[in-house]
This record gives sequence, C-alpha cells and structure tokens, in this order.
Amino acid sequence: MNKITQLFNIKYPIVQGGMIWNSGYKLASAVSNAGGLGLIGAGSMYPEVLREHIQKCKKATYKPFGVNIPMLYPNIQEIMDIVVEEGVKIVFTSAGNPKTWTSFLKEKGITVVHVVSSSVFALKAQEAGVDAVVAEGFEAGGHNGREETTTLTLIPMVKEKIQIPLIAAGGIATGRGMLAAMILGADGVQVGSRFAASVESSAHNNFKETIVTVKEGGTQLTLKELAPVRLVKNKFFDDVQELYQKGPSKEELVQLLGRARAKKGMFEGDLEEGELEIGQIAGLIHEILPAEKIVKEMMAEFETAQKEKTTFEF
Repeated sequence: MNKITQLFNIKYPIVQGGMIWNSGYKLASAVSNAGGLGLIGAGSMYPEVLREHIQKCKKATYKPFGVNIPMLYPNIQEIMDIVVEEGVKIVFTSAGNPKTWTSFLKEKGITVVHVVSSSVFALKAQEAGVDAVVAEGFEAGGHNGREETTTLTLIPMVKEKIQIPLIAAGGIATGRGMLAAMILGADGVQVGSRFAASVESSAHNNFKETIVTVKEGGTQLTLKELAPVRLVKNKFFDDVQELYQKGPSKEELVQLLGRARAKKGMFEGDLEEGELEIGQIAGLIHEILPAEKIVKEMMAEFETAQKEKTTFEF
C-alpha cells in the first residue's frame, strides 16, 4: 500500500492543492469523491465562511478531506479552533513555522502536513512532528520559495534528508508528471493548477478561461520582497515590473498590491487589474474539466506511463 493513500485513507495518492479563491467545498468534495484528497483553501475565507465550507463538505462527501491553512493570517487561532470544533481530520499548514501549531493539532488527533520549498524547511517540519511534507518547486503557482529550486531537483534533495512521507508539488498536472515525481522519490503528488481549471473550482470563469489559454512562458515569479508569487503576465503584472524599474521600497510594492488583488483577479474575474496566480504547467492545460475526470485521466495516464517505463531499451 502507498504511504500517502495509507496516511489519508484514500484511493489514489493525489492531493488537490488548497488554493485561495479556487478551493471551496465543491472542489474539495469532488476530488475526495473521485478517490483523491480534496482540500478546502482557508486562506481566502473569513472564519465563519470556512466553517460553512467544512460543514457543506461533510455533507457532500463521506470520504476524507482536509483544510489548507496559511499561518500568516491574523485570525489564525479562530481558524484552528473551527477546524477542531468541526472535526476536520487532516490539516495542511503553509507560510509559517510548523512548530507553532503542529503539536496543538496533533494533540487533537489531526494528521498534519506542512508545505515547504527546501530540504532545510522539510527537516524543520519533520522535527516539528508533522506526518508528511509537501515539497513545492519553483514551477508552482501561488506562494513560492525564494530559492527558485525546481521540482526536479527539490524532490530528490528533500527525499535524501527526511524519513516521513513526501508529497511532490509544482508543475504536476498529468499522469506522466505524477510518475516522474514518484520515480524521483515522492510518495504522492499535490496538484494545484490543473484543479484550478476544473468545473468545481470556485474561481471566476474568466480566470479558468485564462488558465487554458496561457502559453509556455506566460507566467513569471515576482514580488519576492513580499511573498514570492507566480503570476500570469497581464496589466497588473506589467505595472509591477514597471515599478521594479524604479527600485521600489517594500512599502511601495505593498501600496501597488493594495488589498484583495488576488480576489479581484481569480474570484471576481478582473483579468487586467487582478492578481492571477497559476503554475508554469498551465501551458499544458487546454480545457476546463470536471474534477472526477481530471483524477481519472491522471491515473489512466500514470498507469500507461508506468507500463511504458518497463519497456525502455538501450
């Protein structure tokens, strides 16, 4: 039995990324029902909205699901309390020190996974007592590591350092990508961008349509001084680059970013002024599909590629 399917009690070692403005209960429950692990993205939800999504997800699936919690939010205590009160069994933490909340969650019988961008942070997460880590490469959308370590190099380097299960993320949207990550040492994969362009994603349809039209080179990592994020090259992205030409202070970058810029782009569909976060793999995503079909197609391609791999001749 696979370490990840065993840890979460799921059929396939596929985790849907808990992306802000994309990962509501509809997407999480659809992925869980299809045999993967669905995650509700708490990062874009007020505490009571999160509670509502957890309650709706429990009604929409009887299978395991989890909540992704970025730890940089001011109402983090309230969010953690809601997760415990609602009986959530799996929590993915990110954007913060895993020591802060791991023991609190573990004491409540919750399985804890932490998202990292380097082997140094993977070791710290293991020392903090997490059950598994997600190692996310530079290709990923959303918040990223400053070191720009790619998934191809990150996965084996993390694997060399840790004993706990390893989930690969960043640039994985196909069965072949999944197989490659697992050959490099991952026990499972976390998929973000491919599920952002799903029927059940809570993102605005304008954003979904943008994902399927993004070409190779259509995204770039920026705003490293604040929190590195990979963006589609639109008017807002061009404004950021223009400001960089002037050697801006951190305050000037914050001022340009303003409030709710990601909500404006991904949730409200403003393709000019909004922040559109997506991974490099968007260049390989060509249609908006139901989450169940995405899981089925990934697994079918994974199994085909696995058979092909055994027939290599030199």
